[in-house]
Amino acid sequence: MKSTGIVRKLDELGRITLPIELRRTLGVGERDPLEIFVDEDRIILQKYEPTDIFSGSKDNLFDYHGKKISKDSIVELARLAGLID
Repeated sequence: MKSTGIVRKLDELGRITLPIELRRTLGVGERDPLEIFVDEDRIILQKYEPTDIFSGSKDNLFDYHGKKISKDSIVELARLAGLID
């Protein structure tokens, strides 16, 4: 993990501001969703990218009833259902 040397205080609502330099470097824009992870005593922020609900893949995604599913998962489900060989 690389230190940026930037320190921020939480406000009264528990919010922090990410410096514009970091947002530009990481390609995070206003209103972009961020995913929050916890690793022992660390909080990790990561730009959210939708993934296939079955495989976790980020490639060839389709929106199906508000969920993301990849082309590969659709083909696999069709095979399981006996619709294709």
